[in-house]
Amino acid sequence: MKVEQIYTGCIAHAAYYIENNGEAAIFDPLREVHPYIERAFKDNAIIKYVFETHFHADFVSGHLDLKAKANAAIVFGPTAKPNYEAIIAEEGQIFNVGNFKVKVIHTPGHTMESTTYLLIDENGKEHGIITGDTLFIGDVGRPDLAQHVIADLTEDKLARHLYHSLREKILPLSDELIVYPNHGAGSACGKMMSKETTDTLGHQKKTNYALQPMSEDQFVKAILTGLTPPPGYFPKNVLMNIKGYESLDAIINRGHKPLKVAEFELIANETQALVLDTRTASEFAHGFIPNSINIGLDGNFAQMVGELILDIKQEILLVTDEGKEYETMIRLSRVGYDNTIGYLKGGFAAWEGSGKEIDSIHRVNAKQLEEKYDDEDMLIIDVRRKSEFDAEHFIGAINIPLSRINDYLSLLPRDKAFAIHCAGGYRSMIAASILKQRGWNNFLEVAGGFKAIALTGIPRTAYIRPTTLL
Repeated sequence: MKVEQIYTGCIAHAAYYIENNGEAAIFDPLREVHPYIERAFKDNAIIKYVFETHFHADFVSGHLDLKAKANAAIVFGPTAKPNYEAIIAEEGQIFNVGNFKVKVIHTPGHTMESTTYLLIDENGKEHGIITGDTLFIGDVGRPDLAQHVIADLTEDKLARHLYHSLREKILPLSDELIVYPNHGAGSACGKMMSKETTDTLGHQKKTNYALQPMSEDQFVKAILTGLTPPPGYFPKNVLMNIKGYESLDAIINRGHKPLKVAEFELIANETQALVLDTRTASEFAHGFIPNSINIGLDGNFAQMVGELILDIKQEILLVTDEGKEYETMIRLSRVGYDNTIGYLKGGFAAWEGSGKEIDSIHRVNAKQLEEKYDDEDMLIIDVRRKSEFDAEHFIGAINIPLSRINDYLSLLPRDKAFAIHCAGGYRSMIAASILKQRGWNNFLEVAGGFKAIALTGIPRTAYIRPTTLL
């Protein structure tokens, strides 16, 4: 059986393509659908179905554009109530894709409509399960997201549904089945996902903590312990996936506007648009447009945008490396940020060449930080996740995770120098740009982050009680 996983690392997302005898199906597609259409064209196949495992929270699905462009039927599992035409499948319903079969297994828990699709080849042999966010490699889907859309769906209720779905629907299946999840490590939809993106169900039965023998109450405690707050954009993406959204073509046509320096400056001054600079941290540190925010394309761009730009309808002006404008808009659209209103033609070089005012970040290497730490007893702000901080950090450092920095700006000193670091320098530059925008100038940002600083003589420990503002 041909099952192709189409993995997008920046948001740790897996879509799936199956094809047989001139018919194809896509499972959980991303917003940009041309790659799927081109893939089917290569096989001389029509896309018959778009299967959705659930209403996704961490990205906007491409199901509606696929329906419009490929005339594919959208399929959801039982209980789904989208605001557009779709097939709402019944438990056990079979869909034919060429000589392949796709069987519906309703597995509520992550959400109530969550559905697993059992793949059966042309010989009637069960091949694998596309599990969405019900079962990951090493983990299961967090059951606390749906309550942000429907208050009655508490995390306790959903966790108990998930317990029964896994034990009554998934565990009885054959050990030989291949598990095809919707996400891998790096996604906020689980807490212990493996870097591996497929496995056999038999191996998961042995190694996945959530599939081990335990009572319902023990399961609920195990999967709810250690969950961090979900990013604020999650419920907004769910609603877009339920209610529908504007076509990606219209979004790109509206936003892909090259603006000369004077026009860019005028629009920035006369609107509430955010100037988003997507260059690397090192490039941004050397010079940038005052009041712009840096979120580099070379990292988990879409997730960072979703966590830090609080209004999903925020108008955005882009500063990118030349030729990266289209990619940036695509990656913004994946998480529902559809209001790009233009980009700086010629990038930052055009701004700098025009003689306009520029700003910079005081960036130091680890050795320079060590010297200042010894001479000035410098305060260190660690913007890594709490779990990273708890594992190992510098003695006396204060942990303010980047995702929470907007909540704790008032506690940062304005009359004392401090240094900001993360693991490698990507997140700390984002934090530095936010602080600059809000008027802080009394700080250093550390290139190389914790990995580089750990090689210096600044004392650190893995076992001290965390000093945290959370």
